[in-house]
Amino acid sequence: MIPTTVKGIPYGLSDYEVLTRDNLYYVDKTHFIPLIEQAARYFFLIRPRRFGKSLLLNVLDAYYDINNADRFEELFGERWIFQHPTPLRAKFMILRFNFSFVDSRPDRLEASFDSHCNERFIEFTDRYEHLFRPGFRKELMERVTVTDKLQYINGKASDLGLRIYLIIDEYDNFTNSILATMGKKAYQDATHGEGFFRYFFNVLKGLTTGNGMALERMFITGVSPITLDDVTSGFNIGTNFTIDAQFNGLVGFSETELRQMLEYYYEQGLLKADVNEVINEMKPWYDNYCFAEECLNESMYNSDMALYYLSNHLRTGNPPREMIDKNIRTDYAKLRHLIKVDNELGENFSVIREIIENGQVPAMLNDSFSVEEMTNPDNFKSLLYYFGLLTTQGAGRGKVMLGIPNHTVREQMYSYLTEGLADSNIFRIDFHHLRKLMVNMAYEGEWQPVFSYIASELEKQSRVREFIEGEAHIKGFLLAYLGLTNYYILLPEYELAKGYADIYFQPNPRLTDMEFAYLLEVKYLKRDEPDSRIDTLKAAARAQLQKYASDGIIASTIGNAKLRLITVVFRGWEMVEMEELPA
Repeated sequence: MIPTTVKGIPYGLSDYEVLTRDNLYYVDKTHFIPLIEQAARYFFLIRPRRFGKSLLLNVLDAYYDINNADRFEELFGERWIFQHPTPLRAKFMILRFNFSFVDSRPDRLEASFDSHCNERFIEFTDRYEHLFRPGFRKELMERVTVTDKLQYINGKASDLGLRIYLIIDEYDNFTNSILATMGKKAYQDATHGEGFFRYFFNVLKGLTTGNGMALERMFITGVSPITLDDVTSGFNIGTNFTIDAQFNGLVGFSETELRQMLEYYYEQGLLKADVNEVINEMKPWYDNYCFAEECLNESMYNSDMALYYLSNHLRTGNPPREMIDKNIRTDYAKLRHLIKVDNELGENFSVIREIIENGQVPAMLNDSFSVEEMTNPDNFKSLLYYFGLLTTQGAGRGKVMLGIPNHTVREQMYSYLTEGLADSNIFRIDFHHLRKLMVNMAYEGEWQPVFSYIASELEKQSRVREFIEGEAHIKGFLLAYLGLTNYYILLPEYELAKGYADIYFQPNPRLTDMEFAYLLEVKYLKRDEPDSRIDTLKAAARAQLQKYASDGIIASTIGNAKLRLITVVFRGWEMVEMEELPA
């Protein structure tokens, strides 16, 4: 248990006032407040789910709320902003919406949207009724529609010289759910033409134009630019800062911020492990998100996952047994539906395959496109970037190089590929049986049955053969299916001894009793190549494996396991050879 004098871990919490009141640790982001003010009045930010967006919005709420004019030291006395306040501090009434509360079922959608907005209007009235003339609440509630209420609040506030800061969290949550579960038509009914959500944004635009309007500032967050493009045609007052280098670190944790937090708990005697060791373990799972080309050396950790790890470590004295937070898994599982719009397995699926097979993809990073344009490969790659499934890893020839940021996301990519093939009745595998075989591979050294089983299923399920056209396809296929069994961290194209091993089966650090680790070389023949090529390929694999096995990185990551060097040779979709080098 953490002593009450030591700051607690705010895992799962986004209420800034509670965090401050209850002495929880806060990674201070308040130095961004002046930058946000200077950047734009109407600020739009896309970041992946569970990355700290809601906490940021609550910080802005607490800072700008006119009711908090006399609570500055109480709320911000320990923060950077306390010594550097801006003239806009405590100058606004805050109007908040969080559209993750909207029910996306067709028969409930619009009514649920209205209900949520009305609840927020009641909350607004409870907070600020004392600033308006008598009768404000009654007159507001007499307005029937959400947009009528918006216009009434804006008009009355304007008459009194009051200022409004509008905050919308998860603006695209329910529209993404509609798109994922019901397809484009239902989505377009809400976001196009006379759709209620489109009209809502049209009214917001109207409230920002003209003299004396009270709605002075907005901050809108979400996970995708699609809905914004579809509902805000002509809404040209908002500025999207998603890929702006100045705001790369606005949410999430930099390594410096993470290290400061770990050192705090280490100095308090609660973190028993060495700080550098903890960072080295967390980094490949939670780090490497980069939100601007100019910030390749300033990668960010997913804050939710980092707090999940640290919460477990401080509570039990050990890292979590499962490195991936189950809540993150659930969120990413929801996003997989968007990979197949209206259940069509087409170019989007090919992009997933390319990412798994090559590790990176070049793209033109687009910050605005409609749902109709989502199947454009560059737009789809951009969408994966916004979801946090790809991240910036470089640039060249006018394109950004996007890659998988970490092990957590890599697992989700494997799921997208395997589930896409299964959902389309192209290829299914018995993962329960595969896991049993992988247990024997890990603990008994019986690796051949794993590859024999996959080869036998490829033989039976002929539709998948069109997806097996080269060495890269074979590697990607093996990675996806073997990578979901959790006994190994599969590291493709792993740099060893100035070369790249096809797949390193690194033992899962949580399974300290694992007996065997593996280096795998995959060799491939075209269907019309002669058998004489097989021995040549096996000889090349032997030389590569012996060179890779000598690298010191293996010794430092293998734990107590014994290393085995194996080769599999495929001709087209058919496995024709398996070999293990003698110990």
